[in-house]
Amino acid sequence: MRGVRVGHTTLIEGDGPTEVGGAVRTGVTVIIPRTEPMWLRPAFAGSHRLNGNGEMTGLEWVRQSGMLTSLIGLTNTHSVGVVRDALIAWEASQRDRGEVFWRLPVVAETYDGVLSDINGQHVHPEHVVSAIESASGGRVLEGNVGSGTGMICHGFKGGIGTASRLVHVAGSTFTVGVLVQANHGSRKRLSVLGVPIGEAISEREVPLAGPVLPEGAGSIIGVVATDAPMIPTQLDAMAQRVGLGVARNGGLGEHTSGDLFFAFSSANETLTACDVKDLGPLASTIEVISLTYIDPFYEAVVEATEEAIVNAMVAADTMTGRDGITVHRLPHGRLSELMKERSRFH
Repeated sequence: MRGVRVGHTTLIEGDGPTEVGGAVRTGVTVIIPRTEPMWLRPAFAGSHRLNGNGEMTGLEWVRQSGMLTSLIGLTNTHSVGVVRDALIAWEASQRDRGEVFWRLPVVAETYDGVLSDINGQHVHPEHVVSAIESASGGRVLEGNVGSGTGMICHGFKGGIGTASRLVHVAGSTFTVGVLVQANHGSRKRLSVLGVPIGEAISEREVPLAGPVLPEGAGSIIGVVATDAPMIPTQLDAMAQRVGLGVARNGGLGEHTSGDLFFAFSSANETLTACDVKDLGPLASTIEVISLTYIDPFYEAVVEATEEAIVNAMVAADTMTGRDGITVHRLPHGRLSELMKERSRFH
């Protein structure tokens, strides 16, 4: 999608028991919604909570203002504060020295402590800067990368996954993209296009990571980006539809799962922020998609979310982390075989 960029910093170091530092299997991912600085050209945004056993900072301001004024950071549960502060420090480095401003960055997390020494807090400010500087458009790296490095999905290795759809309405074409940090779900409930993959691939065939956490524990973060002009209430609804894509793969929003979703529109590029030194224009003219045409966008979110979760597992590789714990990849051959058996592919 034009103007939207994603960058990763992947941290894979060491091994061994946690009590001596253990293995580092973590990282940070940064989403940059616009080419122009977000503090000058914010984007309309919305959010949704399927289950709240997780964290996404900055949402109170997004809910009140309807605007995203920062980059979006993703990381592990115990590094949220570091990433949040690093985004503020990076913005300060890009602005006039001594300029007075305030910022409430959006930073979300999922727990990678099964594979990584999460209490070591190995994500540092320089890793956030590296992710920003490496950000690019086009195809996004998936699987064991960035903030998805140590994640587990439906009992298989998870991580970062993406997918997109084109929406054709009233003679115009728009893009809807979804990025997930997939760290949720139980093996037995995994379904792909309605095929019960998790039931067919038992833990006898592909072992689970063991009783470190209850099966189904974990979280998923979903970020929706679209170039369709939408206002915050519409983007709240777009974020809400991520939950339907999660459900299609067998996710329940379990009690121990933090399922938090965010959506933004890169359209309406003339929006201006209101900082201390600049009150901005008296009024702005915006475009907005008519609700008559909204349903195809909802469908795009659901389909892209479902695919992004599968892509996260397909792109991931088997990983051994702290204390010798191993999480296996989703076996591609078995997946293809099961899909063919159910006549989904020919």
